Amino acid sequence: MSTSPSRADIRSKTPPPVNLVSTRRRSLSLSSADEETIAQRKREKSIRFDFLDALENLDDDNLEAIRELFNRHLHCTLAKDVTVATERDYYLALSYTVRDHVMAGWYKTQKEYYRKDPKRIYYLSMEFYMGRSLTNTMINLGIRSLCKKSLYDMGLNMEELEEIEVDAGLGNGGLGRLAACFLDSMATLSLPAYGYGLRYEYGIFEQRIRDGFQEEVPDDWLTFGNPWEVARPEYILPIQFHGDVKWLDDGRFSWEDGQVVLAVPYDTPIPGYRNNTVNTLRLWSARSPNSFDLSYFNHGNYIKAVIDRNLAENITRVLYPNDNFFEGKELRLKQEYFLVSATLQDIIRRYKHLRTGVQTRHALQRTTFEDFPRKAAIQLNDTHPSLAIPELMRLLIDMEGLGWDDAWDTCCRTFSYTNHTILPEALERWPVSLLERVLPRHLMIIYEINRRHLDHVITLFPGDLDRRSRMSLIEENGEKSVNMAHLCLVASHAVNGVAEIHSNIIKQTTFKDFYEMWPEKFQNKTNGITPRRWLLQCNSPLANLIIERIGEDWITDLDQLNKLKAFVDDDTFIQNFLAAKLKNKTRVARLLRKDYGVEVNPNSLFDIQVKRIHEYKRQLLNVLHIITIYNRIKENPRAEFTPRTVIIGGKAAPGYYMAKMIIKLITSVGDVVNTDPDICGRLKVIFLENYRVSLAEKIIPACDLSQQISLAGTEASGTGNMKFMINGALTIGTLDGANVEMHERVGSDNIYIFGMRVQEVEELKQHGYKPKQYYESNCELKKALDMIRNGYFSPDTKDRFHDLVDSLIEYGDRFCLLKDYEDYIRVQDQINIDFRDPVAWAKRCILNVASGGFFSSDRTITQYTKHIWRAFPVNVGDDNDQSSTSNNSDSKKS
Repeated sequence: MSTSPSRADIRSKTPPPVNLVSTRRRSLSLSSADEETIAQRKREKSIRFDFLDALENLDDDNLEAIRELFNRHLHCTLAKDVTVATERDYYLALSYTVRDHVMAGWYKTQKEYYRKDPKRIYYLSMEFYMGRSLTNTMINLGIRSLCKKSLYDMGLNMEELEEIEVDAGLGNGGLGRLAACFLDSMATLSLPAYGYGLRYEYGIFEQRIRDGFQEEVPDDWLTFGNPWEVARPEYILPIQFHGDVKWLDDGRFSWEDGQVVLAVPYDTPIPGYRNNTVNTLRLWSARSPNSFDLSYFNHGNYIKAVIDRNLAENITRVLYPNDNFFEGKELRLKQEYFLVSATLQDIIRRYKHLRTGVQTRHALQRTTFEDFPRKAAIQLNDTHPSLAIPELMRLLIDMEGLGWDDAWDTCCRTFSYTNHTILPEALERWPVSLLERVLPRHLMIIYEINRRHLDHVITLFPGDLDRRSRMSLIEENGEKSVNMAHLCLVASHAVNGVAEIHSNIIKQTTFKDFYEMWPEKFQNKTNGITPRRWLLQCNSPLANLIIERIGEDWITDLDQLNKLKAFVDDDTFIQNFLAAKLKNKTRVARLLRKDYGVEVNPNSLFDIQVKRIHEYKRQLLNVLHIITIYNRIKENPRAEFTPRTVIIGGKAAPGYYMAKMIIKLITSVGDVVNTDPDICGRLKVIFLENYRVSLAEKIIPACDLSQQISLAGTEASGTGNMKFMINGALTIGTLDGANVEMHERVGSDNIYIFGMRVQEVEELKQHGYKPKQYYESNCELKKALDMIRNGYFSPDTKDRFHDLVDSLIEYGDRFCLLKDYEDYIRVQDQINIDFRDPVAWAKRCILNVASGGFFSSDRTITQYTKHIWRAFPVNVGDDNDQSSTSNNSDSKKS
């Protein structure tokens, strides 16, 4: 008997719809010309509704309310009518319409937080890679189908309008995207949480491929404005740099005579999934405290006046593009301090304004900080916000008058730290000379923290001077510098890695001394992804199929996907699963034809590796496999080969020469393979230009084979692997990062594992790794590398890729590609065989989807909440409660 719920059953389980009728406004009347324009548009458009529509109430009153709001914003906010409006105007009108429906929940959420005064969670991150907001917001509010139908009635196609939105690319990759997923989960779990970051004027650069080379173009994402943000100029805060530190008569220090920059907050609403909770992402923008220095004008130096203003505002001008290679640049230091100083001042302001039970506009004031750790949990997303530690100490001691011991106790009970990397070049170390010049008071505080810390080390480990040196916050090998990870370890009450294997590595090697001193601090919190964006939103064919069989509870409880195991032998479900996959692949094939002029076979194996371009992620190993397949086809063109479409995407840091040469090699190999008549379409290679969140939402659902092939022990976790898994792809990967836990959950038969384990990598390097031996002993590997070296893929410049080849053969092959090559090829050969049986392949894909529940960011955030933050959800009442929008003055204290 089918377990499929009826549409009525689903509607009965769904929370009440947003009360759109209560928000209706009188729309402006349309002229006959307007009505004819709309009618013509409607004739040109088509619309599709699916099983998800059963989750919404599509009654006429709600549809009319959407149309009236849309028309009001088109006419009054944008000052356009349908005869002159552009597609972007329609997108903006829709965005403002959707934002209107966020506002009531936003007001009420903040009011509840101030009424109940819960412990609040503050997530500090230099990056929030949000992507697009429109579709995700409509889905979380439960109004996407309402909007789609309403726009259709006006002759507009909502999918086309959704494509107009620009990605908010305020992140480099995994770290920033993880932060975005966490915000979604915290709101969905009704947690009183705030994200804090920077409002970069230019996000991660826009990648252009010219003659196969990456070129960087500024990402001016704010050109047309941002309909989702709300400026809060009433909460502007001063941030100081440079200056002098003076000892006052009362024994305190005063930091004076510095350069002051203003931090202007911009708030973005973060709605939870159909629970009326709307949290806040607050991003800070730098502004000069004075419009211009009039003394320069008086002396006729207009240019100098403008330059000085721009220097102050440069702090939030651009996102640093390197997130896996630390560069001690002054601008980066100022960005990090600007974020934490503004944020901590804001947190303290909110803490002091106690509003519990207060019904007037005047809040009570907390006058002591003894409750601060019980009311604030601050999570440091890697070491980038680590200056929050000396900054909070400065604020508590110098500004609030606390003694050192009380201030330090408050800090240690408030902060927790997430480590995201073990690569030594990515660990932050700030030169003492730079800190002394830019943040002199903070350097004094760091020195005092270090003195007390080392005294404690010697007390616990008397006579162990080597340990004392290793655990110092101040490193004196080479340029004297501050190890920011050590600062976080000393000052945080909890330290976590982001996958089981990663957490073990930092305990056993990276931070071994600290673990031996404070084992109770160290935890694991395996990363996760939000199923709202990464399945429900981006893969509607599969999401519809899942809802049809097991209902919609999985949307907020991903463990429910385990129920799909009951259908792994169901022929109808298997065929529907294959049809959903083919639909996604066909959509991507159209995209590749349109954007790249490459025809691909949707029935071929879609082999995808999309992530930042970096040597440790081993895109080069993927290229060596492509060349191996190419050579085999050339040598025996009549043999049977599994058709394969290899799709690679990602950005290289602008200053990372080797990564940029890897991109050039991929595009050069693609040029040869895609135009060789002997290949006959059996192998295609495409490099995706400007890979980003919105492109990932199209590519991931179409994947058959996900490549997660970093050297074991180098990837902290990865989250792309999880996205591919729950979208029905099989994984080829090493036992690295979260791959280990994926392997544990799906079993060896449903994932392709190859290569060395972490211990084997360590043993190989201890005994002396000689990559040239592997090059000389494997004829296919040797041939592929010789073709690259000899200019087969670069006939115009034959020595173009010598550096890439030499890095593998002559200079140590740091990430052991040549050692893992043979096993990688062996497993890829097995994949070619397995893919020829589509039913068996589909069964294994279904088992991957069914086993993916653990990798929800909801689970990750629940673990953070229970084990680190010790905070509790705050229930926000139904939107239909008319009192929700009363006393909105509380919401302004956000």
